Amino acid sequence: MSAAAHEDGRTGGGRRALVVTVVHHPHDARIRHRQIPALLAAGWQVTYAAPWTDYGVEAERAPEGLTTVDVRRAVGRARLAAQRSARAVLRSQGPAHDVVLLHDPELVPTTLGLRLPPVVWDVHEDTAAAVAVRPWLPDRLRPLVAGGVRGVERLAERRMALLLADEHYAARFAGPHPVVLNTTVVPEEPPVAAVPDEQGVRRVVYLGSVTVERGVHELVTIGRRLQEASSGTVRLQVIGPAHGPAKAVMQAARAERLLDWEGFVPSDRALSMLGGALAGLSTLHDIANFRPSVPTKIVEYLAQGVPVISTPLPTAVDLVERSGGGVLVPFQDVEETVEQALAWAQDPASAQEVGRRGHAFARAELDWTSQAPAFVRAMEAAADGSRRGGE
Repeated sequence: MSAAAHEDGRTGGGRRALVVTVVHHPHDARIRHRQIPALLAAGWQVTYAAPWTDYGVEAERAPEGLTTVDVRRAVGRARLAAQRSARAVLRSQGPAHDVVLLHDPELVPTTLGLRLPPVVWDVHEDTAAAVAVRPWLPDRLRPLVAGGVRGVERLAERRMALLLADEHYAARFAGPHPVVLNTTVVPEEPPVAAVPDEQGVRRVVYLGSVTVERGVHELVTIGRRLQEASSGTVRLQVIGPAHGPAKAVMQAARAERLLDWEGFVPSDRALSMLGGALAGLSTLHDIANFRPSVPTKIVEYLAQGVPVISTPLPTAVDLVERSGGGVLVPFQDVEETVEQALAWAQDPASAQEVGRRGHAFARAELDWTSQAPAFVRAMEAAADGSRRGGE
């Protein structure tokens, strides 16, 4: 795929944004299915540079106003080629835009020395804390890399605008920055929860990336025990890619038919697959990277009227308790998770009531429709600013 891989229906006028990621899947929910549509709806032109080829994804037939560009993917220790690829795109295409939106910390230093319009870094996570769970990093290098990440954050705050995906990230930075929460589009009337399929099977779902720290071993055990205890009338469906050692674990579980693993599914289709589920699982472990962040999967379960079963991370506790849309179980507690799912299978009306409460809460507080205008305003403010990203 060439650098200008696909262009369809570009129109004149309006502002122009160059959106770049070398880490995230091209169909990342926040980037492709929330932020970019918000800009397009506001009349912007968007060039979207993402690792289409390296993810094995064909560039989409883009809607009017959107151009897609292929860059290399940063994965494991192989990150320099991706940074060079992104820098080439920034150098060649950045000056033709009003603002550049970066989605990965490794892209911050790639802007140095380039003449660019104002640059925004969308901070998705506590990147320094995330270093602790990167399997490709030797233990002895983790403190050094975490310190380097903090340095990148200080550099970014001096040279570009920041956008935070969670209000808890604000403490890492010296000044105030706009917060655009990582919410989702909440349907007015989602399917009723706990409804069996044509074969009489009720689904427990897990949506999102699968890793050891996100509970892959618990998921496999949950899948096995649900199947055994229900004689196959309750099954676990995992929707999302597996990374690192979790990939082999999931492949083996699928081969043994302990669960149904769909792999990566684009956000719009993945969300539609949640409807009617008996329960939605969040099996995240208690690690620093997860504690300050709102688990997006919980937001998505609530939005789709699916009852939540979650481990008690602080933000998960807040969401579940305020919404009344689920229950909390101890970290890595497979037995309690299975017991709750089976209880709802025996009493689907109870599950449906929990799902309705969660959906009502999501409609009131978690709808991306209410976040999109704030995102567009932040981008407009950045485009109007005098700060330049690379010089």
